[in-house]
Amino acid sequence: MSTENTVVSATQLNIEKIRQDFPILHQEVNGRALVYLDNAATTQKPQVVINALTHYYQQDNANIHRGIHTLAERATAAFEETRQAIHQFINSNEPEEIVFTKGTTDGINLVAATFGRANVQEGDEIVISAMEHHSNIVPWQMLCEEKGANLKVIPVNNKGEVELEEYKKLLSERTKLVSVVYVSNSLGTINPVKEIIDLAHEYGAAVLIDGAQSTAYLDIDVQALNCDFYVFSGHKVFGPTGVGALYGKRRHLEKMPPYQGGGEMIRSVSFEKTTYNDIPYKFEAGTPNIADVVALKAAIEYINQIGKANMRAYEEELLAYAHQRLSEIPGIRMVGTAENKMNVISFVFDDIFHFDIGQMLDTRGIAVRTGHHCTEPLMNRLGVEGTVRASLAVYNTKEEIDQLTEGLHRIVTMMRK
Repeated sequence: MSTENTVVSATQLNIEKIRQDFPILHQEVNGRALVYLDNAATTQKPQVVINALTHYYQQDNANIHRGIHTLAERATAAFEETRQAIHQFINSNEPEEIVFTKGTTDGINLVAATFGRANVQEGDEIVISAMEHHSNIVPWQMLCEEKGANLKVIPVNNKGEVELEEYKKLLSERTKLVSVVYVSNSLGTINPVKEIIDLAHEYGAAVLIDGAQSTAYLDIDVQALNCDFYVFSGHKVFGPTGVGALYGKRRHLEKMPPYQGGGEMIRSVSFEKTTYNDIPYKFEAGTPNIADVVALKAAIEYINQIGKANMRAYEEELLAYAHQRLSEIPGIRMVGTAENKMNVISFVFDDIFHFDIGQMLDTRGIAVRTGHHCTEPLMNRLGVEGTVRASLAVYNTKEEIDQLTEGLHRIVTMMRK
């Protein structure tokens, strides 16, 4: 495989070899070969990730940071190697700026409960966009309700793009935090996050970037972005579920109070007073999800082996092909047509309920997502109850797009008889 520094053409990637790395793909669902097109919900796991998970439990299973025996030392080393790998993967200033979490949602809630409670006061403002996942809406609503602060929303246009000029009007000296998604999980829109960050910083506001959909595919450099916080989930970067990471600038993390109390996040405990550990351990209370953290490193190495640029080039080719083929279907209406987007196609048929389409595709072994995709306010803005969403990954093929197209043709023909 090529490295990130050497981009091969999409046609040069050995997709069949890549597909062989993912054992789950080689099965039948409802009597047909599985076509998995729900990657925005979760990506499948290569064998190297599965091996790393089982190796930990078979060879190294022990608690970390506290034991002096060999298993504990091996487990601790593997755990901290993943922190180092994430530090390099997103180019944080230092590994200590990486906090392990349960995932993107947990990371957002951590920031809301610590940085938010410490810095947002009555009358202050938090800014999000109209395309946010519920996990980047509800924690801020809860904080605003608790503090008497105001939640402001950047509008989106009919293509599903944020309106930057309107965003500029929302910013003020009362803006304490801006929290936006890098890539929309329901539309695939790539937001201009660097510009969003720079504008917020002009008013002294901190910025959190939801990187759930972007981290596996876009080149992430948190120092170049200059974001204050960045969160992502392991299960959307070909890694395990139940694990993720929060990046925070050291100056923020050191000032933030602990999120939870317990073991590991303490330096010393007495009944009179507890002193807290240094970052990042201050935010990692209790026995962590060690095995999945260890396996996450294998996922990162797998992405690096293929190369993000190579993955993007191939998925852009797939996305263009999918748009071309799906546009041939009578009555299809694309939802989310941003100029700058990636590996997500959302669509509806005005005369066929999206849920019915998803169920009928499943009978043909084709896995897509239907509904509002945890972006109900966005669906309301775009005037739909929900969409059918096909989301792509590097192991998908044009032949699978053809199968999706054929399946939709058959469904549309049958439903309109």
